[in-house]
Amino acid sequence: MEKRILGRTGLEVSVLGMGGLFVSTAGGRNRADGRDAIRRALELGVNYVDTAPSYADSEEVVGEALDGVLQPHYLSTKIGGRPQPFDPKDKQLLRQSVEESLRVLKRDVIDILMVHEPDRPGQYDWWTSHETFDGPVCELLAELKAEGIVRFTGLGGTTAHQLPAIMATGIYDVVLAAQNYSLLWREAAISIFPEAKRQNMGIVIGAPLQQGALSRRHAEVETGAWWLSRPRQEQFKALYRFLDEVKLSLPEAGIRMVISNPTISAVLVGARSVEEVEQNVRAVEAGPLPSEVLERLQEIADMVPFRPFEEPHSLTFGRKWSGPGYAR
Repeated sequence: MEKRILGRTGLEVSVLGMGGLFVSTAGGRNRADGRDAIRRALELGVNYVDTAPSYADSEEVVGEALDGVLQPHYLSTKIGGRPQPFDPKDKQLLRQSVEESLRVLKRDVIDILMVHEPDRPGQYDWWTSHETFDGPVCELLAELKAEGIVRFTGLGGTTAHQLPAIMATGIYDVVLAAQNYSLLWREAAISIFPEAKRQNMGIVIGAPLQQGALSRRHAEVETGAWWLSRPRQEQFKALYRFLDEVKLSLPEAGIRMVISNPTISAVLVGARSVEEVEQNVRAVEAGPLPSEVLERLQEIADMVPFRPFEEPHSLTFGRKWSGPGYAR
């Protein structure tokens, strides 16, 4: 599998990474399926695995799956959401969270430790100052690197227009941009990518299929839904028509579009089974999309160049809508 350099870390990572959100047992998923999916991914050349304490028991599943694995690989996890009640300004509790991650992951060292969602108001209040973006978490990350417990640090966020200011502090090595670079959403290209280039940060893309919105075709695109704006609906229809023309499935087109951008080091896909892992690997091995396909996909993306204010963060296909910006 193709490997790319992860920015200034110098790590050579597989262009396809394993996202840990869907290997957890949340929603009744089978623990063995998650372990098998991770192990199969490594067998097929994946060497980058990402997880987080807030992904239910994902860290435990990842730790079990990687225990005793001989293939070289890199592991990324996050800080945030544990222990409860979570206080992002209590440095001692933050250290305890990292120690718990090490325990369940069965590790002495974390390759990349990310601050989880530092960009979403109301999620975690990490910063002492929202102008300089400093706080106890910054002090802890520096200490953990000095102690050799953490090799590199990163930011894992979803709001493309908030992350760059935090990235500009220059203290992070990697950025994980989730749900803002895909077939129809391109906000990361406007703000995150330029700042990552200035800082020589590695770029990892998460949720390229928008947590299901781009994994399969949805009836609401044809029938309409009161939460689905007309411009977004027409954009989806145009995407479906074009993929029919070029005979590409949504998942393959989504993954290959992302890896067509050479500035991106890896794309994380949350495969739930061995079959999904194998499908994703086949998509990556098919390589970047032809330039004429990319140009047409860009035209379709430009139909809605910015996420509408009232659009749910994750489109609510098959789920309950809970108000502007929220999906459950």
